[in-house]
Amino acid sequence: MKMDYPLITMEEGKNLEQQVIDLLIKKNLTITTAESCTGGLIAGRLINVSGASKVFGRGFVTYSNEAKEEELGVKHETLVEHGAVSKQTVKQMAKGAAKHGKADVAIAVTGLAGPEGGTPEKPVGLVYIGIYYNEKVYWQECHFEGDRMEIRGLTVVNSLYRVIKVLS
Repeated sequence: MKMDYPLITMEEGKNLEQQVIDLLIKKNLTITTAESCTGGLIAGRLINVSGASKVFGRGFVTYSNEAKEEELGVKHETLVEHGAVSKQTVKQMAKGAAKHGKADVAIAVTGLAGPEGGTPEKPVGLVYIGIYYNEKVYWQECHFEGDRMEIRGLTVVNSLYRVIKVLS
């Protein structure tokens, strides 16, 4: 399902990762991550929260296509036909992460953080975010601007916002 909604506002006094962990604990859900362009930054933000181990058991950094196939079960055909940076890939990453991570919820991200690697069809800043929950994958195509670290940071923040929205 394509996600089409504005970003939510932060709960006063709580950062995004605290809100995610609190929501997961309240709903008795577990979460995992499947990260390509963010290289583990989302998992790092989640485990900044004391008590995150109640809901977060593992995360996957699958930077290469081979890792996406081996660790998450992304189909080789999907990567060949649509590429690593595509809605098809992020949806399979999210589903595979939930399955292999034995979690109720999964955040998956894949994108082009630059400064190299962009094309007219897939420019630097193109990022796909996928949230797996209740047997569905909610996905969003994002176009971020900035340098490599800014794009990666925006991906993390938007991923956390989106998981809150899906679970709320």
